[in-house]
Amino acid sequence: MVSSTAALLLGAVLLVAQLQLVPSRPAAPGDAPGQPELARRAATLQGEGREGAAPNGSAQQLPQTIIIGVRKGGTRALLEMLSLHPDVAAAENEVHFFDWEEHYSQGLGWYLGQMPFSSPHQLTVEKTPAYFTSPKVPERVHSMNPGIRLLLILRDPSERVLSDYTQVFYNHVQKRKPYPSIEEFLVRDGRLNVGYKALNRSLYHVHLQNWLRFFPLRRIHIVDGDRLIRDPFPEIQKVERFLKLSPQINASNFYFNKTKGFYCLRDGGRDRCLHESKGRAHPQVDPRLLSKLHEYFHEPNKKFFELVGRTFDWH
Repeated sequence: MVSSTAALLLGAVLLVAQLQLVPSRPAAPGDAPGQPELARRAATLQGEGREGAAPNGSAQQLPQTIIIGVRKGGTRALLEMLSLHPDVAAAENEVHFFDWEEHYSQGLGWYLGQMPFSSPHQLTVEKTPAYFTSPKVPERVHSMNPGIRLLLILRDPSERVLSDYTQVFYNHVQKRKPYPSIEEFLVRDGRLNVGYKALNRSLYHVHLQNWLRFFPLRRIHIVDGDRLIRDPFPEIQKVERFLKLSPQINASNFYFNKTKGFYCLRDGGRDRCLHESKGRAHPQVDPRLLSKLHEYFHEPNKKFFELVGRTFDWH
């Protein structure tokens, strides 16, 4: 009788101890694990990825480099050019792990599953242009890997706004849906419509300040998107150096396509150009409105130049 009572008491004690280990509330989908925990998970997943490597030694790895933006800044061109390097393995699609809650809530295991198979010596790269302007993303990326190297490609803010509009306009045209003129977005009550999202995306200093809260500037390499279009090789050389890659990409990997009006790639005797959706002509804009656009970005551009310690050839 005594032994059975003792057993019951012991069972009750163990039950209480187990209950105390249960969280007071379930984690919400948007809740981010603490930095040490997420970093540990990342390290564990990398190890598991290598243990489950294919017979040829390739395995999926979490990215050591992310192209974080900016939208319509030349991210696809940068990724394609970087993919010329034999030591780079690039994710094919935009992953949207850190900015879409339905993806982030699935954890790093899901993210790892979106990465390409790569050899141990290769650098895995993914690009999602929306990361740069998403407030939650810098902290989430830092929690995964505070030592990650980030690539940010930027172009003249006014030109980027026009490209932003052009992409959405053609998306509507393909679906045979009407879409307002760019003037209807840029002007409201006779003034520049500062609530237009495309304008906000071009306020580079605002978004970069958010990233600099978590990463030192030396971890972020800014690619001049305008120069990449005009003369890609020197810009790609800088990227190689930043990523500590051996100089494998050559000037012969690029050739100017007169028909398309921009540079295409030559890889092992195979020529390829960016998708036809790239390099589309911008809409005609009233010069006075364009002047207002340039004036609007004048002070934000100065703040950005001061922030990064260099200037760009923008209006």
